[in-house]
Amino acid sequence: MKIPMSPPKLTEIMLKSKPSDLIRIMDIVSSSLVKDRYLHWDELRYRKPPEGCTLEEWWVGLKLRRLAMVKSIPLCDKHGDNFLFTQPDPVLEALYNITLGAGGSIEIPTEITEQEKDRYYFTSLIEEAITSSQLEGASTTRDAAKEMLRTNRPPRDHSEQMILNNFQTMKRIGELRYEDLDTALVFEIHRIITEGTLSDSKASGQFRTQNEDIKVWTEKGLLLHSPPPASELPDRMKIMCDFANGKTPDTFVHPALRAIILHFWLAYDHPFNDGNGRTARALFYWSMLRSDFWLFEFISISSIIRKAPAQYTRSFLYTESDDNDLTYFVLGQIKVIMKAMEELVQYVKRKTKQVRAMEAELRGVEVLNHRQKALISHALRHPQHRYSIESHKRSHNVVYQTARSDLLNMVARSLLMKSKIGRRLYFSPVPDLNEKLAVLG
Repeated sequence: MKIPMSPPKLTEIMLKSKPSDLIRIMDIVSSSLVKDRYLHWDELRYRKPPEGCTLEEWWVGLKLRRLAMVKSIPLCDKHGDNFLFTQPDPVLEALYNITLGAGGSIEIPTEITEQEKDRYYFTSLIEEAITSSQLEGASTTRDAAKEMLRTNRPPRDHSEQMILNNFQTMKRIGELRYEDLDTALVFEIHRIITEGTLSDSKASGQFRTQNEDIKVWTEKGLLLHSPPPASELPDRMKIMCDFANGKTPDTFVHPALRAIILHFWLAYDHPFNDGNGRTARALFYWSMLRSDFWLFEFISISSIIRKAPAQYTRSFLYTESDDNDLTYFVLGQIKVIMKAMEELVQYVKRKTKQVRAMEAELRGVEVLNHRQKALISHALRHPQHRYSIESHKRSHNVVYQTARSDLLNMVARSLLMKSKIGRRLYFSPVPDLNEKLAVLG
């Protein structure tokens, strides 16, 4: 990870400039954006400035345009300076689209909402649990992690424990969405996230201490972030919770923007000796669900972040290096959110096609319920797959007896074969499943 170059100091450049120069620069630089992008100095310095001004003057013009629409939040850096944000057109447009899509309605076919909602909810929890853990170093395979969560087996190692913890956290976040945030609740979330993964179990759900020199480094040993002193954490956490609950600031902050800033806030303060990134993303979900952005039960932001982790880190660094301007982090997370929402839309399109194909395959088979039809449709495409009562139960969010009855009923109809390994029952598709379905139909 390359550390971005810090911008030149605005005050120093302005002291060297005449008032007429500033008027000329403002006439040339009419927007805070560069071709619809909110560029950091580290990006701008490679570009050709507009005719009539130098590169540094161009930067001054952009900064002055940004300062004209800046808003402050109660988060302060280690020097007591507030963090700020602006809302250029790309932010406003994205916030509108998030409100429309995540808090309003998304066109999901009836059969998807009825038959696949619970299944996709469970799948999205798994995806977020795995990728959020992988961002923090978990190294188990996706197949092993999915198998653990679907069958409810105990984790085998540290990585699987991280994933299980994240899974449990995401489920708990759904239950906590309408509770006000306070320090005790943040500690509860951190305890779930870190259970059984810390070298010192007492550090779970506790602030880092003054004796712990917590810093964020690159793999090559470059310092990325040095958080505020541990002695300040109780007060800082109280201020963060007030912000999260909508008590501050006095000006309006869009709920999605508030959730994004809360994500940054926890990560910046880094209140724990481990698990800060996962806790920050969990609080983002809490905030979005609290604001009735229901779609966020079904999407994974960590899966998008993991595809471009350097961009995620860079958005933190741009913010800290340019006068605490949160707009860089906001824009970075907005891109993540929009991509995650788009992936859900694409999933719905694929699933609609699959469901219609399944209905064509199983047309006339009225003796099977929608859970059994979903399993049979999967079995037709994966003839070697094994199913268990526990995996069927968790995939469809039903009780054990319902899952057991579904599977035994399909055994009785000669669609599945039953076997026993140890004390656990497994179910596999019969070799001539297509023929059996034809007879059943």
